Amino acid sequence: MTDLTGAVWRKSTRSGDNGGDCVEVATNLPGIVAVRDSKNPACPALSYPPRSWRAFLAAIKREGLAR
Repeated sequence: MTDLTGAVWRKSTRSGDNGGDCVEVATNLPGIVAVRDSKNPACPALSYPPRSWRAFLAAIKREGLAR
């Protein structure tokens, strides 16, 4: 299990006021990008290698899914 004690979680500035239905991302940890559900931050987070996270972001931007 990855230690996320020092994670600095952030939501997209585009998340707006949607009742908390967002994901939060922590990019400050060495070697991983962590993602969690903002409605339930105590649940386990997913973690990805930074390279995979960048590929994911590029794909959603390329497909027009990112705002």
